[in-house]
Amino acid sequence: MRFTLELDHLAVVARTLEEGCSYVEAVLGAELSSGGKHDDMGTHNKLLSLGPDVYLEVIAIDPSAPKPKHRRWFNLDTYVGAPRMMNWICRTDDLDAALEEAPPGSGREMWLTRGDMRWQMAVPEFGKLPFDDASPALIHWGNSAHPSGRLPDHGFRLVRLDVFHPRAGELVDAFPSINRLQTTSVREGPEKRLIATIATPEGNRILA
Repeated sequence: MRFTLELDHLAVVARTLEEGCSYVEAVLGAELSSGGKHDDMGTHNKLLSLGPDVYLEVIAIDPSAPKPKHRRWFNLDTYVGAPRMMNWICRTDDLDAALEEAPPGSGREMWLTRGDMRWQMAVPEFGKLPFDDASPALIHWGNSAHPSGRLPDHGFRLVRLDVFHPRAGELVDAFPSINRLQTTSVREGPEKRLIATIATPEGNRILA
C-alpha cells in the first residue's frame, strides 16, 4: 500500500451544536470539550477523546458565521432530523494517493484551519461522500498536532465501529484499504448506518 490509512475520528452531525452535545452527553455520560470554529466551512464543533489517536466530534452549522460560497462538509447544508453518527474520518500520510484509490466523488483537497491548527482534508463538491456517506472522509494532519493530544482523557475508548450499507461489498471493492482498518467493520445492512461501541466508566454504550 502506497499510503497509510487509520481511523481518525467520528462525526456526530446535528442541526445545532447544543442539540448534538446534549445527545452525546446523554448517551455516553460525558461532557464534551470545546473545539472551535471552522471559518472555511461556517461550522463549529466540540470534541471528546476516545484514546491517544481517536476522538469524537459533534459538528453543526455555526449560526454566527457567514455562509461559505461552497457546500459545507458532512452534508450539513441539507441536514434534517435528530443528531446522529453521520460520518467517519480516516487519516492518511498521503492524501493524493488515498484519493486515487478512494471511490469517485470522495472530494478535492482543501487546506482548512481551526485556531492555530492547519490541515488538509478531501471535501466532496456537493457535501456528501460516496455510498450515502458510508465511505470515509479523508484527512491529512501534516505538521499539525493531532487534536486528541489536546483533549482531556476521561477514560472513554472506541471498542468498534460498524459501518452498514446495502452495497457494503461494493464499497470495500471500491476502497479496499478500509477493509484493513482495526476496530472498524464495513458490513451489509438494510440502510446506511454507523454504530459505535464505546467503553465508558459506566460500561459499554452504543452511539448511532
